[in-house]
Amino acid sequence: MSLIPADLRFAESHEWARLEPDGTVTVGISDHAQKAMGDVVFVELAEVGRVIAAEEAAGVVESVKVASDIYSPVSGEVVAVNQEISDSPELINEDPYDSWIFKLKPSDQSELNNLLDAAGYKSAIGD
Repeated sequence: MSLIPADLRFAESHEWARLEPDGTVTVGISDHAQKAMGDVVFVELAEVGRVIAAEEAAGVVESVKVASDIYSPVSGEVVAVNQEISDSPELINEDPYDSWIFKLKPSDQSELNNLLDAAGYKSAIGD
């Protein structure tokens, strides 16, 4: 059974999004995704300053099994990347909700309403 925090929103492509108090959106991959991928060995991060549309590829996570694009759950400008996971990608396997991948300044916060809540994501993954 996957850990699915109730305070997050989820894309069907298994990214999570958290609206921060400063209005930015923090993005990572779900527990379900990291378990399916296996041991994460490499993360390609988006460039700070890049403007990304919702559902556009923003980076890559590679594991011993597969390489998978990371899609932005909302549109916006990348304002930060987690360099720590670039140096230690295994942190995603240890705690996928603490090991965020990038942060966006969203162009439209209402896009978060298009994402699944925890119950919807749980249903979507059949957990």
